[in-house]
Amino acid sequence: MSAASRHATGMATLAPDLHVVAGDEDFFRHFGASSAELCGRSLFDLLHPSSPSVLREHFSRLHDGRRTRFTERVLGYHSRGRVFSGKLTGTAIQGRSDRLAAIVVMVKPDDERPEEEPTTTSQKLLSPLEARILEGVATGASTVQMAAKLYLSRQGVEYHVGSMLRKMKAPNRAALVSRAYAAGMLTVGTWPSPCSPGIHQVTQTM
Repeated sequence: MSAASRHATGMATLAPDLHVVAGDEDFFRHFGASSAELCGRSLFDLLHPSSPSVLREHFSRLHDGRRTRFTERVLGYHSRGRVFSGKLTGTAIQGRSDRLAAIVVMVKPDDERPEEEPTTTSQKLLSPLEARILEGVATGASTVQMAAKLYLSRQGVEYHVGSMLRKMKAPNRAALVSRAYAAGMLTVGTWPSPCSPGIHQVTQTM
């Protein structure tokens, strides 16, 4: 698959209840499945739990007519548990009675190759505390929740998140999770179970 195809904007139509009704080839390619496999599924089944919780509020506002369009960063599932980060834009389609008839979503993956970038040992290794914070980011926990669980201040959590962003050369949290999985630090099959960390604990040797 060419780089242009990997990063092309995919488009799909959702019913008001956010189930996929139809989509183009790029949309289904981004999520690594066929139209037969994805049509009828909820959009949230295709997104990782670390995608912003505000996403549901965006869709609620489209449904209620409080807004007609939004753009938000998300993390999506691809084939074999792989993940990708990108932008999702939702646009409300009104019916004849001014009720929401459908929602058109456009998904554009970031122009990055997370499988190849975090390859150096110094970038991959995290302290045990950073690994636990990364787990929290991957499961969609808020800064406040992580701070309470790890007995840190909010500023302490943000400091460690910022440190990991720099180490992994990730522009945001969604990209951080994507690159951490690509580097072998996360196991998607265990997300977001609280009983199984899903992170290979590694110690920084620098």
